[in-house]
Amino acid sequence: MNTGLKMTLIGIIGGSGLDDPDILENRTERFVETPFGKTALITGKIKNVECVLLARHGRQHTIMPSNVNYRANIWALKQEGCTHVVVTTACGSLRDDIQPGDIVLLDQFIDRTTKRDQTFCDGSSCSPPGVCHIPMADPFCSRTREVLLDVVKGLGIRYHPRGTMLTIEGPRFSSRAESLMFRQWGADVINMTTVPEVVLAKEAGLCYASIAMATDYDCWKEHEEAVCVDNVLKTMKENANKASSILLTAIPQIFQMDWEHTISMHRVRTLTAIKTACPRKSPKIFYKMIHINIKTPPLIHLKSDSASFPTTANQCSITVCSEESPASPAPIHQLTDTCTNQHRSEHTVPTQRETALSQTPAADGEAA
Repeated sequence: MNTGLKMTLIGIIGGSGLDDPDILENRTERFVETPFGKTALITGKIKNVECVLLARHGRQHTIMPSNVNYRANIWALKQEGCTHVVVTTACGSLRDDIQPGDIVLLDQFIDRTTKRDQTFCDGSSCSPPGVCHIPMADPFCSRTREVLLDVVKGLGIRYHPRGTMLTIEGPRFSSRAESLMFRQWGADVINMTTVPEVVLAKEAGLCYASIAMATDYDCWKEHEEAVCVDNVLKTMKENANKASSILLTAIPQIFQMDWEHTISMHRVRTLTAIKTACPRKSPKIFYKMIHINIKTPPLIHLKSDSASFPTTANQCSITVCSEESPASPAPIHQLTDTCTNQHRSEHTVPTQRETALSQTPAADGEAA
């Protein structure tokens, strides 16, 4: 049961043809201001579970992939209190066995975008201070993906448990030479929106998972019609009920689970990834964004059964204790309420401890 954190709130980002607000009951729509611009959110319930829906391309599908305000979207969902983001996306298949209408649960990406902001910490006037070198070995939340995997199995939908998404800049589709090259690179599917969305969600400490629906074979396959917008939308319309069924079934299951450890690990990785030029000026806005309440400079302690620093998430537990009472460490989830004006200094954590923590594999809560 969900007993660790005060609330698990699930955000949904709908892609082309997969952003139907009718899946929400008692829905209300409003605009939300963020440091990166304004975006529209629809709040409502799925089987009595509070959710937040966001249409990636706008309600009228008027925003092309390069112009989507990814930072405002992710910031708005985090600001709303979301702990999870489950997204849907249309994609082209780069594999014979991934047929139009199939569901692919992504676990990796290849980035071929060229002009998109991929971090909140970019040095602009509205940016949190510092630079965030977020680890990206495992971009998607494996635990959330496992929930989706169980759901698609139960629904009897044709699926692929893993997949590497190649994201192009768009809005044009690939040339045949590009499509063949992407196949050689090992990509399984191709779209225009996964990056930087997944990167920003990772930086924000969110549990992010993607339901990708194949609509075509791009243009690499002989004797198949090359991808075009009309065929993409036709396939999406015919198969949109699959994405809706997955969301309607998965979201109540996600809500019922205990995500305390998973979410804490996501947030710790974000905190340890941020580096500032002035150690005494920690990223105030970013701390507020990820709901860290630090009244005194904390120390992060790694506990391990062995004398050496742990190399896996299963070997260590993370606690944060105040310098006022170092003998009474508190679980990190107790520090996730409201931001105050006092923040952690980088000097309070020995370099070797930060290094050990940053090298902990992104297990995404597999030990939870």
